[in-house]
Amino acid sequence: MNLSPNDISVLHAVLGMAVLSLVMFIWMYAKRIPAMNAAKVDPQAAMHPGSLNSLPSDARRVADNYNHLWEAPTLFYAMAFYIVVIGHADQLHVWCAWAYLGLRVLHSLVQATFNKVALRFLLFTLSWVALGVMIVRELLAAL
Repeated sequence: MNLSPNDISVLHAVLGMAVLSLVMFIWMYAKRIPAMNAAKVDPQAAMHPGSLNSLPSDARRVADNYNHLWEAPTLFYAMAFYIVVIGHADQLHVWCAWAYLGLRVLHSLVQATFNKVALRFLLFTLSWVALGVMIVRELLAAL
């Protein structure tokens, strides 16, 4: 398969999302394990979602963000691969893919640190605009 520079750029944005997920995974456990130890929480007590809600907010925010990276971003991955495989990666798709990545990085930083909900929601919405452009363009191309 011959990949164009646009294909490669879209795939690099996918790699960026994977790196973000890895960073948030490491950050989550760097915060969560010490918080669980300090609160003397038995790891077995974490068998159900929400069972660690008693942990401090700074530990919960990072875990919440990590979980969010398995929601809408999965659609981004699918669309990015679809766009590359079908041969539609152009400059607008590249811009949207990188905008999506940048906005999700900012969303993660906001949520994991000071967690200003209005700003986080704005970043989330703007990331959906970038993803939405990718989806609508491909829908229109398919019609």
